[in-house]
Amino acid sequence: MVKIFLKDGSMKEVRLGTTLMKIAEEWSKESESNFICAAKVNGEIKDLQDKIVSDCNIEFVTFDSLEGKNIYRHTSSHILAQAVKRLFPEAKLGIGPAIENGFYYDFDIDHTFTSEDISNIETEMRKIIKENLQVEKFELSAKDAREFLLERKEPYKVELAEDYSEKGSLSFRKQGEFVDMCSGIHLPLTGMVKAIKITNSTGAYWKGNSKNKMLKRLYGTSFPSQKMLDEYLKSVEEAKKRDHNKIGRELEFFTTVDYIGQGLPILLPKGSKVIQLLQRFVEDEEEKRGYLLTKTPFLAKNELYKISEHWYHYKENMFILGDESKDDEVFALRPMTCPFQFQVYLNKSRSYRDLPMRLNETSTLFRNESSGEMHGLIRLRQFTISEGHIACTPDQLESEFRECLELARYMLRCLKLENDVTYRFSKWDENNRDKYIGSAIEWENVQGKMREILDKAELVYDEADGEAAFYGPKLDIQFKNVHGKEDTLITIQIDFQLAKKFGMEYVDKDGEKKFPYVIHRTSLGCYERTLALLIEKYAGALPLWIAPEQVKILPISEEFHELSLEVQKQIRDFAPRVSVDLRNEKIGYKIREAQVNKVPYMVILGSKEAESNMLSVRSRSEGDLGAMSKEEFIERISKEISEKR
Repeated sequence: MVKIFLKDGSMKEVRLGTTLMKIAEEWSKESESNFICAAKVNGEIKDLQDKIVSDCNIEFVTFDSLEGKNIYRHTSSHILAQAVKRLFPEAKLGIGPAIENGFYYDFDIDHTFTSEDISNIETEMRKIIKENLQVEKFELSAKDAREFLLERKEPYKVELAEDYSEKGSLSFRKQGEFVDMCSGIHLPLTGMVKAIKITNSTGAYWKGNSKNKMLKRLYGTSFPSQKMLDEYLKSVEEAKKRDHNKIGRELEFFTTVDYIGQGLPILLPKGSKVIQLLQRFVEDEEEKRGYLLTKTPFLAKNELYKISEHWYHYKENMFILGDESKDDEVFALRPMTCPFQFQVYLNKSRSYRDLPMRLNETSTLFRNESSGEMHGLIRLRQFTISEGHIACTPDQLESEFRECLELARYMLRCLKLENDVTYRFSKWDENNRDKYIGSAIEWENVQGKMREILDKAELVYDEADGEAAFYGPKLDIQFKNVHGKEDTLITIQIDFQLAKKFGMEYVDKDGEKKFPYVIHRTSLGCYERTLALLIEKYAGALPLWIAPEQVKILPISEEFHELSLEVQKQIRDFAPRVSVDLRNEKIGYKIREAQVNKVPYMVILGSKEAESNMLSVRSRSEGDLGAMSKEEFIERISKEISEKR
């Protein structure tokens, strides 16, 4: 017998060799815990089919945790792949990881999956679940694994085996006739997956590289109960109603054109106006806070990027103009503005009296994102950001960083987004030294400074290894779109390397030449991404102060056109984006159309209003507000705009 100690403080004795599955079954009868997917034995995660070999501490991994969901859905992806192989034996296996809210699997197959195919695959998946197949694990040497996969005619798996050939052995999972090379933890039985659904079919390049073959990708999701699946699918349908990619087009904020290209949206007048308003707001606020405006080129010779080392650490994400092997000069579109703004600092000699130097720019940037990453306005190949760089002395670093953080949080408060974001302390990965410049001691020192600043600010944040910029750690302000996909909205970075690369010296109080710290920051991030987030948050009904159209004046008939145009002039000084609907349409139709287009206020003018010199006002959110004087209406909208309600 051996002793096991559970997280709830209980202790049990079980026979040596008892499986974790057996213990989980007994424990779950006494607990209302979530669905058990795996267990941690003395802190190390294990399959439920593993056996107890000595006294130990056990903590069960349940579906309500991220680890549990990933295990559950990794097994689900194998069920999907097995179903496809049963129905389409010629399909070659790619990869099939768990992802946020589900999983996917890639297949090389000439056939395009139809809706009928997907229905048949789902039926086969349910059969595999009903068969309750044991998920067995085994290992092969790298050489034997390659031979095994060659025999099974799985070229993509062979390639992966070769990629990991330096490992002593490779892991496999077998369920019935299906075998897949796969590391990680799995459920012990296919029958433990209770509810499963294919959610989408698309294409994806092998290994995410556009130079490789396009494979067929099936997305899916799974849950421990049909009720949970149904609730999730319902939430997805609700999310689609707020998807900026849908309503942003319907409300004519933006469009895309195939022959222009992915990630290159056309901002229509409404979208352009909102971004213009945001840019003016940001630039005016930054000027109040001591920033100096710059305007720098959109491209430069690769010599600039070699000095900054972007050429060596970021080149695959850049658009290159020319060929180094053929051309005397090779240019690249800028993926960021920092090496350009550094030239402002370098324009003349600097002393400590010049610092901090705060430079800002509304920067159009270009990044060669893969086609599979494109989504509406959230991830683009050309975009505009509220970029800035601060050169400061070491003793100014904390106050300047906190000022950057306060500016970002002020912007979020004004847009009512402060409760929709999370904070991530993005650090380097000491096991991936090729990705970063600078010594380990320098990295630990600067990361310690950043952690101290964040803790003093009483900021609640997560930590993420390997997410730092190649020249320094950063604070990323994260958001999730309506589909749960997380992206960065605002970032504040501490750079302790590039000033040295560019020779950005200053003469300190002691007469010695030193290098400043540089803070790379955005105050509102990417404007297009912010617009997408605002459309989703407000379902297109943007607050009055940034609404592309603030007031719509609706004359009941042609008789009141002149009066409507006069009222427009009087309102325009307070709400400049006011228009008059002069079409020969019924007033009910005009009101409905203005409501559909999310116009904050409608003013209806007819004989009653003309005689009383009053306005009949309708609110997008509150409905009919009744009659009010021009002065009362102007006071109402002026207050709403000034308070950024």
